[in-house]
Parts: sequence; structure tokens; C-alpha cells
Amino acid sequence: MAELSGVSWRRLLGYVAPYRWWMILALVAMLIATGVGLVLPLAVGQLINAIVADGFAFNLNQVAILLVVVVLVQSFFTLIQSYTLSFVGERVVSDLRIQTYTHLQSLSLGFFNSRRTGEITSRVTNDVTLIQTTVTTNLATLLGSVVQFVGALILMLMVSWQLTALALLLVPAITMLAIFFGRKLRRLSTSVQDRLADASSVLEETVAGVRVVKSFAREPYEIGRFTEAIETTFQTAMSRARVRATFEPLIGFAAWGTLVLVLWSGGRLVLEGSLLPGDLVTFLLYAGAISGTLASFSGLFSQLQQALGAVARVFELLDTPPEITDRPDAVVLSTLAGRVTFDDVTFAYPSEAPSDDAQAPPPAAPAVLKTFSLDVRPGEVVALVGPSGAGKSTIASLVPRFYDVQQGSVRIDGYDVREVTLESLRAQIGIVPQETQLFNGTIAENIRYGRLEASQEELEAAAQAANAHEFIEQLPQGYATPVGERGVKLSGGQRQRVAIARAILKDPRILILDEATSALDSASERLVQEALERLMHGRTSLIIAHRLSTIKRADRIAVIVAGELVELGSHAELVAQGGLYARLYALQFRPEDQELLPLLAELT
Repeated sequence: MAELSGVSWRRLLGYVAPYRWWMILALVAMLIATGVGLVLPLAVGQLINAIVADGFAFNLNQVAILLVVVVLVQSFFTLIQSYTLSFVGERVVSDLRIQTYTHLQSLSLGFFNSRRTGEITSRVTNDVTLIQTTVTTNLATLLGSVVQFVGALILMLMVSWQLTALALLLVPAITMLAIFFGRKLRRLSTSVQDRLADASSVLEETVAGVRVVKSFAREPYEIGRFTEAIETTFQTAMSRARVRATFEPLIGFAAWGTLVLVLWSGGRLVLEGSLLPGDLVTFLLYAGAISGTLASFSGLFSQLQQALGAVARVFELLDTPPEITDRPDAVVLSTLAGRVTFDDVTFAYPSEAPSDDAQAPPPAAPAVLKTFSLDVRPGEVVALVGPSGAGKSTIASLVPRFYDVQQGSVRIDGYDVREVTLESLRAQIGIVPQETQLFNGTIAENIRYGRLEASQEELEAAAQAANAHEFIEQLPQGYATPVGERGVKLSGGQRQRVAIARAILKDPRILILDEATSALDSASERLVQEALERLMHGRTSLIIAHRLSTIKRADRIAVIVAGELVELGSHAELVAQGGLYARLYALQFRPEDQELLPLLAELT
């Protein structure tokens, strides 16, 4: 099977295969409708010949009834064709969207970090929609046009081979025009989809960050940014429209010009007596059908070129391999003690910067962690402290294997995380981030996300442990209260307690708290801190915090600077050592101490 612009037609048509019987029914209906349609010009021509030869002796009533029957049969099979094609098209689009979304869920965080949300959304929605007509309606129309072209051509040869040869002068011209304009259309159509994805990204960002936009009164700026993106899309789309507007009239002019030439030549043959008037009418009707077919070929070709860009973009997404996958012999973790060990870990995030050599891989990014080692005992609470960019969140991201280390290893109960299944690994880990992500559903649905099969009693018990039950009960709809997109209908402390309830319901063996109280007021922080202490009880916990007061009760504190472990011990031990932690702790509680300001500048 041939490929065009890297798109495998075998692969594309593979999405139709599960519905092949529906497609076969559509094609059979199309063939019958097209074949019946070819009878009409022949009947009209014979009617004219009979009238010219025999006057009114010909039974017009019978011919009229025959023509009505032909039209009814054609309409019936056209209806079947239309419905079945719609069914196949909608199923193909649904299947492809589900497959694309499923593949997206398998991709690693690195993929999403390097792409805009609007671009991904555009591929799943706009691009997939363009594929629908390509694999169904356009395919059937193309086959119908081929049948009509071949059938009309045979019947034209039967009427007059001389006029047929004259009519076929059109074919080389259309072929050359299609090749020339098709390349431009394909390139411009891909560009239109890219520009539309840019506009979608602006829309996605501003809707998600509407609070920031309004707090800075940047509505005019964002309107300008979106308008610029839409105008760029419009200009690119108009470039495509100009090419298409030039292409199709040229084809139409060539077709009708040839038809006029055929009419003139056929008229001379009738005057000479070598062709019957009815046969000339029949020939002209078939020639018109062929002209319409060639025009539809040009329209189909133009739509096909537009769709190819979308097809390539969707397949590019589907062909993107996940960076983090299970090994064939991956172990399924069961009950864990909860020991977490970092052994000489070196890690750098993938670089997006291009290299001078197009064939060479992108240059490596600077290492975030450098031979980092830390052993967290089962049930121990270890706090990670250090300046922004020191690598604390990276350390936390390596435990659930959001990324793979370049050197060294991260082990859970002695198992290298690369040797266990992702599902069993992440089932043992609970994460409470600083910016809580709630879904646009009810409070109950968001808490139950921790364990989908949990009962209402278990859900409420988790909420009570998270200090969330009281405020939930005071809401008008209780646990059925919608939280809004990203939880906007709840306060920061309420969102955080819902997230803690979700983690409690999951009942993980290992817990990661990423600055879970840094953005809260004192009252909310107290409630959240109490909930966190209940959550951490008996669990191996990694805490990331800038507020040293929140991690004083940790069993041990690891001080991280520039990706390296520089101090490790309890709060009392580190203060007694008088090192970086002691000075940073003193600075937080004695900001007037001017001698420590250079240290603050160094650490932040």
C-alpha cells in the first residue's frame, strides 16, 4: 500500500476495518445508485430519438414512469449510503479519539512539559475531525466518482469514439493542475492546523489563569494576544483559500471549455447526418457527468491534501513512545515496608535546545542532582530543605518514577523502581502538592479519586481524618457540592484538605508532601497540619517545605544545595551543628540579623 507524506493508507483505512460490513453496504448502495444514475442520460437520449423519428407515437407515459422509478431507486440507495457512511465516520472518529486519549495517558511527564495544552487538545479534537471525511465520505465519493467516470466513458465510446477522444483532452491538464496545487494545499493546510493550535493554547492558558489575568487587569493584553493568534490563523487560512479558489475554477473552466468544444463538434456531426440528435444529447449528458466527476476529483484532492496534514499530526502523536514504561519482566509490588533509597543518583531533565548538527541529539541539560544518596527508613518522616532549584521536587518526582535517573538508582524496599510495574509502584505512593488539582465534579467524586470503589462511610472517614468533614457538611449540598473547574469554588485550605482526604482514602505506604501548607493562612495551616500529621502517621514520608517551622517534627532533615546532600540529621542535631540549616533557621526567626543576609542571598 502506498504512502503519501509519510501517512500509511493501510494504517488509515485500518480504522474502518472493524466496520467493514457497514462500509461494504455503503459501497454497494453507492454502486447501485451510481449505476442507476447512468441509465438516465441513455433513456433521455432514446426518448429524443424516438420523438424525432416517430413523432408522438412513442409512449411518453411509460418512459416518464420508468424515469420516476429510476430516480426513486437511486434516492433509496443514496439514503442507505449516506446513513451508513455517517455511522462509520462517527465510529471511526470516536475510536480514534479514544485511542489518542488513551495513548496520551501512557506518555511521560516530559512529553507534557515540552508541549502546550492547547496544541494537544487541537490534535484530539480538530485534527481527528478532519480525518473523519477522509476515511469514509471522501473514500466512498472517490469510488463512486471512479465508477461514474468509467461507466460514462464506456457509454460515451459506444455513442461516438471521435467525440470521446476529444473530451479526454481534459485529463492531462487536470492531472498537472492537481499535482501543482495539491502540494501547496497540503503545506498550507498543515500550517493552518498549527496556527489554530497556537490560538487554542492562548485560549487554554487564559481560561485556566483567569484569576491572574483579572488581578493584573490584563484583559486587553490577552484579547490582543488571542486576536493576533486568530488573525495569523485567518491569514494562513486565506492563503489556503486563495490556492483552492484558483484551483477549482481552473478545473471547472477546463471542463466546461471542453464540453463546449464537444457540443460544437457534435453539432456538426448531427448536421452531417452521422449522429442522431438524441445520441448527441446522451453524449453531452455523459460528458457533463464526466466533467462533474473530474470537478469532484479536484475537490476531493483538495480536501485530501488538507486532511493529510491533520492525519500526519495525529499519527505523530500516536507514534510518540512513552519514555517511562514497564519492563517485560517487571515485578508487581505487593505489601511494602516503605524503605526509600537514593543511591548515587544523577539526574538532568531532557533538553529542548536544538544542536548545531540537525542529526545529532539535543545537548544534555545541566544535572539537577549529582550523585545524590539518601536512605529513608520505613515509617520515617524526612524533610527536604533547600533553596529554590536545589532539586527537592526532582527528588520527590523520582520516587513514583515520573522520570528515570541517568546514573545510580532509586529503590523501594530494595527494588529498583525501573524493575517494578508503574501501576503497583504508584499505587503505594500518595502525593499532596502545593497547588491542589481538583477535577470539575463533586467533593465526593474528588475524594473518591483516591480509591474509586470506596464506600460513602470510608469516604466520610477520610474526610474526618483530613479535617474536611465539618466544612463539607456545612455546604448546601454537602458531599454532592460541585467544586468547579480546578476547585475554584473552594478556598485554598478547603481544597488542600480535600486533597489530603483523597490521599488518606488511597492509604499509600509512601507519602510525598510538596510544600502542602506554604500558601495557606494560619488558621487553615493549623487544620491542614493536623490532617497531615494523621496522614503521615505510620507512613514513610518525604516533606518538601520552605517554612522550617512546619518540618521541625520530622525525624530527619536533609539539606539540599545545588543537587547535593550537604547536611542530614534531626532538627536538634542540625541546629547544634551550627551549619547551613542552623543559620537558615535562625535567619527565618531573626530577620533583623544582618550578618546572615549574604547567606540568604546564597540560598535563594
